[in-house]
Amino acid sequence: MFDNINLNPDAMPQSLSKVYVHITYSTKDHYPFLDSQIRPRIFEYLGGICKGLECYPIKIGGHIDHVHVLCLLSRKVSQMKLVEELKKQSSQWAKKVEPKYSKFSWQRGYGIFSVNPKEVDVVKRYIENQDIHHKKMTFKDEFRKFLKNYNIDYDERFVWN
Repeated sequence: MFDNINLNPDAMPQSLSKVYVHITYSTKDHYPFLDSQIRPRIFEYLGGICKGLECYPIKIGGHIDHVHVLCLLSRKVSQMKLVEELKKQSSQWAKKVEPKYSKFSWQRGYGIFSVNPKEVDVVKRYIENQDIHHKKMTFKDEFRKFLKNYNIDYDERFVWN
């Protein structure tokens, strides 16, 4: 029954993975902390956190009250751990940048969505155009749209804290 199995002792086992994820979350109470002064710096900092966790960042962006992170999820890191570290480390960093950011914090929740490899460029462009996009739509409406597109059931009372 198992006669066709290759039992080569020199064969190296491989664990292969290529999972793209799109993460988005808001500042606490949607406070507009992400002004033009800190926004590019925090995006860069988030990219550094991703790299440190071996989650290759593809595009990081956002608007005045939220971020979007498009990255490859390392096979060594859970979704929850990645988001936890992104939020924890960047929040600690932001509080030290300047006194006006001393109360900086992220909302407790988040959204993380799988991305088809063929759609990575679409998501990348979407993130690049956040300022234009949010002239027409709030973060809450944007997030509801993601939840609807991914057919995720949710309770509105608990999404925004």
